[in-house]
Amino acid sequence: MKKIILSISFVCLLLGATYAQKYAYIDSEYIMENIPEYKDVQTEIDNLSKQWQKEIELKFKEIDNLYKAFQAESVLLPEDVKKKRENEIIALEKEAKDLQKKRFGKDGDLFKKRQDLVKPIQDKVYNAIEKRSQDKNFIFVFDKAGSLTIMYADSKYDISDDILDDMGYKLNKAAPKTNTNTNNKGTTTQPTPTRGETKPKLEEKR
Repeated sequence: MKKIILSISFVCLLLGATYAQKYAYIDSEYIMENIPEYKDVQTEIDNLSKQWQKEIELKFKEIDNLYKAFQAESVLLPEDVKKKRENEIIALEKEAKDLQKKRFGKDGDLFKKRQDLVKPIQDKVYNAIEKRSQDKNFIFVFDKAGSLTIMYADSKYDISDDILDDMGYKLNKAAPKTNTNTNNKGTTTQPTPTRGETKPKLEEKR
């Protein structure tokens, strides 16, 4: 089946004409980066990753030392002892590789840990988006940080700060969301900031 890909600018134009502003968008990366719990989770995951990486590196270093010692002594060892030592080193190397895969492989311990810690925060964000969408009668809420390309976005439809506010966070200081886009007539408009721009930091409401 042939796929038809519509640009987001056309989709927004269509929705605007049909539903009269019944849509909005968020920047999920911006939202997550301004949630202190998420930063704590990232720190915990980073520390755990470093701990496991160090554990694996020590095992490989031990194996390397055993192999070097074996090479130095192999000419003096009986054939049966040599074979036994070789098998021991091979078994230790396999054990280290299995542990590496278990910790860092696809669906490994690190992946599962990240899922366990991040999912509750993601669910909290989703619930806030769902509630605001229902309250404001939004038909669609796009994610600016997602894979869908946004060719143009007016910042007045950015509800990222509203979502953070609904979740119990507030702006420390006001900062305008500005970004320019030149239209065909040479005039400029002010859509949402690109992902690399600085946005105001938030703090949890007390």
